[in-house]
Amino acid sequence: MLLNLNIIDLAVVKTLDLDLEKGMSVLTGETGAGKSILLTALGLALGDRADSGYVRPNCKRAEINLEFDLADAPQAQQWLKDNELDAEQQCLIRRIVNQDGRSKAYINNRPVTLQALQELSEKLVEIHGQHAHLTLLNADEQRRLLDSFAKTQPLLDHVNACYREWQQTSKELANLIKAGVDQTEREELLRYQLEELQQLDLSNFSYAELSEEHSKLANLGEILSSGQAQVDLLYESDQQSVNQMLNHCLAELNHLAQFAPELNEICTMLSEAQIQVEEASLQLRRFLESQEADPQRLETLENQIGIIQSLSRKHHVTPDELPELVGKFESELDSLTHSSERIEALTASAEQLLAQYRQLAAELTKQRILSGKKLQQQISAMIKELGMPQGEFLVDISALDSATPKLNGKDKIEFLVSANPGLPAKPLAKVASGGELSRISLAIQVTTSSDKTTPTMIFDEVDSGIGGGIAEIVGQKLRSLSHNRQVMCVTHLPQVAAQAHHHLYVEKNNRSDITSSNVRLLETEERVEEIARMLGGVNITANTLAHAKEMLFQSNSGL
Repeated sequence: MLLNLNIIDLAVVKTLDLDLEKGMSVLTGETGAGKSILLTALGLALGDRADSGYVRPNCKRAEINLEFDLADAPQAQQWLKDNELDAEQQCLIRRIVNQDGRSKAYINNRPVTLQALQELSEKLVEIHGQHAHLTLLNADEQRRLLDSFAKTQPLLDHVNACYREWQQTSKELANLIKAGVDQTEREELLRYQLEELQQLDLSNFSYAELSEEHSKLANLGEILSSGQAQVDLLYESDQQSVNQMLNHCLAELNHLAQFAPELNEICTMLSEAQIQVEEASLQLRRFLESQEADPQRLETLENQIGIIQSLSRKHHVTPDELPELVGKFESELDSLTHSSERIEALTASAEQLLAQYRQLAAELTKQRILSGKKLQQQISAMIKELGMPQGEFLVDISALDSATPKLNGKDKIEFLVSANPGLPAKPLAKVASGGELSRISLAIQVTTSSDKTTPTMIFDEVDSGIGGGIAEIVGQKLRSLSHNRQVMCVTHLPQVAAQAHHHLYVEKNNRSDITSSNVRLLETEERVEEIARMLGGVNITANTLAHAKEMLFQSNSGL
């Protein structure tokens, strides 16, 4: 459960450190006092989208810290363990929103993504907003509520996984069948292109080597004439070769070395150079002697390079990419050649997946029908308690018109209501008034939440449009939910506030230039005064105070 809420510089809250207890807690206060900002803070800490407008004026950032006791949250404990974020029995959540709107999130002092924060939050807190009765009119929300009550999520996941696999298989099958119309023409083109490319002997293909050999043969005359000139210059010239000059230089330096021994090292280096020049000359001569003009080979290379360049331009690839192109064409041709086999295999797979989907969807329908009967009985009984004595709530489950598989099963789920006897049940949007819709919504939220494992539940003015004795029943229902979990409720109704175990009062402070709000836990006498204010408005009489005391006494809230 939530142990502590700490807020710093968020909107109208400068600083707040609030300890929370088990059971049912209510938040009350004048309109505009700042009750909504507490829920905003909780939403931000639990992963809602951040905005720079949340930062208090003249402050650099807003910060929200939550501390949870995980003794009653085994799913959250397991999630933290799986994500290596566990820290014994407690969990600390921290969210920081900067002036530029960017935010950071931390779990147990370790940075996490917003998605990770949202995943954990679902296992810790469930928030029911004041506009829940409006979303109740949405068909997807009605299906979600029924599936949540029926605990069909694992089966629903199987149904949807099977649907997506069937959809992908069917799409591939349709594409193959469509491609089969032009298959013959495409096969002929691919075969022609492959024959054209395979004349290049691509198994031993290297465009770089071909280009190098062609360049050498094309310039062989220059290589031979210039190469022989270098042999003469290095070694074989009768006039003056490098070798002769080195001989002369060595003779002179060897003579001088008799008088200057330090010249011996230089003589050694020149002697080695003479040996290297001789060896280079011999190798160059052997290379030139091995070269032979081959006009026929040169012509062959020129033709082959011309074909390569032509095919490269034709297929819009570089010469080195031609082998890869052949592999691509061969793969496509093989696919087309065996497309009939592939079509047959995909057809069988699609039929098998369709049969599996229908079986799973039928089981899902069965569970929904069984749970739908229980849900409509419980909600019908509750809306009678909530001031609709003749009201009947129905969960209508019918098959979708389409035989094609659909996401979330093959059921059309619709919530119907009959507010008066003798009248047929009709969809909520066509029957229920605003007040009736609020009651039905509250009945659904309480009913579908009664067996959930979420340790903390928050209700934000879900009792709007309700008053009198019905409001007291609403308070009792919310209090009953708190027997095995923590319940927090923002309310304007004294009947609901009187049912709480703990009463938090939100008040506005206008004593400085910037308005701020504060929250404090009310003691017994302060609770009486706050409930009297909620009952009587501006002028609080002795009778009003007596009525408030009586309400608290009857609710067994501690007096």
